[in-house]
Parts: sequence; structure tokens; C-alpha cells
Amino acid sequence: MRSAARRVTLLSALPLLGACAGLGEPRGARSSGDAGPASPPASTTFEGLLRGAHRRPANVARDGARHPAQTLAFFGVRSDSRVVEILPGSAGYYLEILAPFLRERGSYVAASRPADAPPAYVADHQRLLERLRAEPALYDRVRVTAFSADRHPVAEPGSADFVLTFRNLHNWIERNELEASLRAFHRALRPGGVLGVVDHRARTDRPAEEQLRLGYVREDFAVAAIEAAGFRLDGRSEVNANPRDTKDHPEGVWTLPPTLRLKDRDRERWLAIGESDRFTLRFVKR
Repeated sequence: MRSAARRVTLLSALPLLGACAGLGEPRGARSSGDAGPASPPASTTFEGLLRGAHRRPANVARDGARHPAQTLAFFGVRSDSRVVEILPGSAGYYLEILAPFLRERGSYVAASRPADAPPAYVADHQRLLERLRAEPALYDRVRVTAFSADRHPVAEPGSADFVLTFRNLHNWIERNELEASLRAFHRALRPGGVLGVVDHRARTDRPAEEQLRLGYVREDFAVAAIEAAGFRLDGRSEVNANPRDTKDHPEGVWTLPPTLRLKDRDRERWLAIGESDRFTLRFVKR
């Protein structure tokens, strides 16, 4: 990981959707001095939404691997929170849970692709916008911003209670964008706000750069990089751990579901392993 460490100097706006233009203070926002909940909400807080008919079957099928209720409870999200999700994508796994949950009392920001992103990303962004427009009863209050490292504000400075990112760190490290991305998150969060991170966990007995090419990130590296960017590690959870994942697969993490890059080759073997082993970390803005 030596080159990646050097890249993060560690080891020594898209138009908003509909009538929600602007990055002003969202509905139901608390003052930046509020400390948030004394204790995290119970995972049962989200269970009703997981059973909702609005959820896509492909997303529901992944609940057993992604543990959304427990993950969001661990991060501490509550119904009046101001949440920014980084790159939710048109599949919108957490979008379809968080946006309805926060609609009345909190706010949900989808930090999506900018207009100058590669064509495939722009196309996915357009599908996301189409989905939001097609289901106004759920998504009419979703706010959309652009994310590309720190080139755009993902939210108004100091306005977010939570910034959440799921399985993105490995991409930003490879693109030399980790430090800038963390800077954007730090700027968006209020003092004491939470950065929630889930990513594919690398082994500690293999070279870090080799594993990065396979999609896996060393947990110790992630913690050090994020703390160097002005955050304090506030908690770890093993809710998304998978000890069956040996992390030595021919096509890396993409060998496993849901990607199954090898298609029918040894398919039952990869299905038996399940989705990747993941670390789940909660950081607080210093």
C-alpha cells in the first residue's frame, strides 16, 4: 500500500431535483451544536421499511448480506437526521430505506455523479433521477448534489449529521481521490457529525496493494487515513463480517455475489461463500 499511502499523504453541482434547488438548510434540521442521540436507535426502527412493497426485489434479496437495519442503527441514524449518502446509484439500496425514513422529519441527500463523469456513470445518474421523479410519494424531498472527490460540495458546509459511504474506499484509493473525498465529507459534516464507512476488508497477511487490485482494503489503513483527515474512530461493528470470505478469489471481490464475474464457473462455490467480508466503521468529525 506504499504508493497508496503516499497518495493520501498518510504514512509520514449537479442541479437539484425538482423544486429542491439550492443547498440551503434542510427541513427539520437541528443546530450544529446539537450532540445527536444519546444512544443509537434500535435496528427495529428500520424493520418496517425493509418489508415495504416499494423496495426492489434485487435489493431485498441482499438484506441477509448487507444487514441494513443493524448497520444504520450502529451508525446512529434517526428519523430527524440530516444524511448524505455518497453515490447511491440507480439501484438505490440504501436510498429506498433512508429517503422514506427521513422524509418527514429529516433530510436525505444523494451525492451522485457530476455531468462530466464517464458516460456509463452519467447514464446511471440519469436513471437515478428518473427513479426519483417516478416515485414522488417516496422521493419528492430527496436532494441531489454532485460528488467527485472535493470538486463539488456534497452538502452545505456543516449541515450534515451523517455522511455514509458503502464500498467506495477501494475505488478512491486507486484513483488517488481518497484524501480529497474525505476532505469533502469533513467539510459537509457538522462538528461531531458521523462518517459511516463500510468496505471490503483485506487480509493482513497479504500485500495491501495486491489486495487493493482485488477490491479489498486493509482496515488499519482505512482507519489511519480517515483519522488523518480530521476524524476520530468512534466504533467498529462486525455486523457485515463474513468469515467464509478467504479473499483470494480469481476475480477478487467481484468473484462473489452479487457480481459473480465468473458467471457459471464454480457458481455454487461462490454462492456458498456469499458476499464479501466487510468492516463497518463509525467516525466522528473532530
